[in-house]
Amino acid sequence: MARAIVGVLAVFFSVLAAPPEASAEPSDILGAWSFETDRYRDGQCVMSGTMRLWSGVSGKQSGYQCELTALEVCTQWGQSVVRQTCDITRVDDQLTVRSQIAEVLQRKGAFSEGPFNYAPDNFALTVKSHSLMFGSLLSAVNAPVTFRRETAGIS
Repeated sequence: MARAIVGVLAVFFSVLAAPPEASAEPSDILGAWSFETDRYRDGQCVMSGTMRLWSGVSGKQSGYQCELTALEVCTQWGQSVVRQTCDITRVDDQLTVRSQIAEVLQRKGAFSEGPFNYAPDNFALTVKSHSLMFGSLLSAVNAPVTFRRETAGIS
C-alpha cells in the first residue's frame, strides 16, 4: 500500500512540475474551416459559412490571410451570401479577423430590395485546438461564433 501511495504521489507531482502546454504551432490553423454563430437579432438571424486560411501577410510574423463566405439567414428579412477577403493577426492563441467585402453572391427576400448595407464580418477568436476555435462575430451585430474543421483524412 505504501508503494501505491508513493506511486500516486509521484504521478501527481510530475503533473504539477510539467511545463505549461506551449502555444499552438503557427501552422495549426491553416486550412479550411466552417463556422456558425448563435442566433442574434432577437433570435431572427443566424450566420454560417466557410473560411479558408493561409499564412502570408508580408512583414507580419503572426499574420495570415483568408477568404470567407458567409450565409446570413434571417426569418424576417431573407438571406444573403457574401464572399469576403480577410487579414488575420495572431497573438499566441488569440486571432483578430478583419474582413473586406469582395462580392455579394446572393440576396433573397427583403435583402434583395433597395440598398444592401452589409457590414464586413470581423471576428475575435481563441484557438482551442487544431479543429476548434470560438469567439465573437464583430460586425453590424455581435454574436458568439464557433469555428470547426474535420480532422479526418481525405480519400
